Amino acid sequence: MSKALMRTARRQARQAMAIRDWPIWALPRWLIVYVTTVVAAYLAAIGVAASAVTYTRQDLALFGLLLGCTAASVELARKAGERGGLLMKDVQGVWELPVAILLPPFYALVAPIAQTALTQCRVRHGLLHRRVFTGAAVGLSYGAASVTFHSLSGLIPRNPGGTLSHGTVWTALVLLSALVKWALNKALVITAVKGANRSANIRTAFFGGESLYNDAAEICIAVLVTFGVAGDPLLALAALPVVTLLQRSLSHMQLVSESRTDAKTGLLNAATWERESAVEVTRAVRTQSPLAIAMVDIDKFKAVNDTYGHLAGDQVLKEIANALTTMLRDYDLAGRFGGEEFSLLLPQTRAVDAFRIAERVRASIAGLSIIAPGATGGERVQVTVSIGVAALDSGSKRELSELVAAADAALYRAKAGGRDQVQMISTTRGLSAISGPGTGAASRASSRHDAPSVFRRAQGS
Repeated sequence: MSKALMRTARRQARQAMAIRDWPIWALPRWLIVYVTTVVAAYLAAIGVAASAVTYTRQDLALFGLLLGCTAASVELARKAGERGGLLMKDVQGVWELPVAILLPPFYALVAPIAQTALTQCRVRHGLLHRRVFTGAAVGLSYGAASVTFHSLSGLIPRNPGGTLSHGTVWTALVLLSALVKWALNKALVITAVKGANRSANIRTAFFGGESLYNDAAEICIAVLVTFGVAGDPLLALAALPVVTLLQRSLSHMQLVSESRTDAKTGLLNAATWERESAVEVTRAVRTQSPLAIAMVDIDKFKAVNDTYGHLAGDQVLKEIANALTTMLRDYDLAGRFGGEEFSLLLPQTRAVDAFRIAERVRASIAGLSIIAPGATGGERVQVTVSIGVAALDSGSKRELSELVAAADAALYRAKAGGRDQVQMISTTRGLSAISGPGTGAASRASSRHDAPSVFRRAQGS
């Protein structure tokens, strides 16, 4: 008896320790409450819908057919080597929208459970709380779409002789329901993503041109599949290859995008930045347009890694990248040049404007208060940057390598001058003197003589 109780106590202690080790507890407290609230609301919605649904063979057969198409899509994606993840784009909504429109809301609520479980088991094992939350958010979104359609279905004309045809109004309501799903799902997921990672670039990830185009493509095909399945359920099988092709197309576009960006910061990687910047410099020289390049380097970054750890260093890189993306214009190019150094290309920017932009960037980053991951009590890290700017004046003929070298030389001066400052070189009278760092009064005088358009504003070390 005593040994059995001891074994039970040890087993319960191990279970309690395992629960305490769940990754969800590492999230901010409000985010834990938010995630659990969304999941609880989802389960409650299923319970309410289940009590109101009337099961029929026809509904169950259609639900089984569409779930089979979902499973086939997931399996084909797995065999094609597709990856999954929280922000990985899939097109399973093509099958879930017909469920929401053609069946009672209960089916729309439970349909994402199968897709979420299959993705977790067959494609990629993600963090369980993320998977559960994603499934709950998708389920609530399609539940809302289903309620929207069925609530407004009375607007569909019953007689074919009206001003608006039955099919036109029906299609419009399907499209409206799909947009309700899209908006609610975006709101739920964005709140969670931003809460888990404050440096996440929401605008690019969710509202960039490519992302919106992919969402529109999925909605349009989902509406077409819904219309087809409403006429003949077996058309779902004919749509399966098309949906699979769309999934591969979206995955290919995502892989192309990832090959251009730095995985840690989301900015352009060095090779892509150099390639695209070279094109911009050539265009500026040909059209005699102003242009500027800025090199941004984090001050004493090694001390951040040594003091707070490399996770904190990674967080600093992400926060600075997010600040750059937020402050720059859509047509500016921001890249991670390497290590703790970032590179900016500012088209159509005069020397004085480039200096002002760089100064705003410097001041904004100096004002950041970054929470070090894992630090006791959420210890805050503050960093500064030094920035070197080289401006290509109208009519100058320079190459990218010359501008980068000039900006790098200006950056060295900013470092040598005390850090946390901006120095700038204009190309009005050439860059030949700015070929490398110099030290001492004689070198500084030489730099001022050969490159007179130098602006300097010290902000302390």
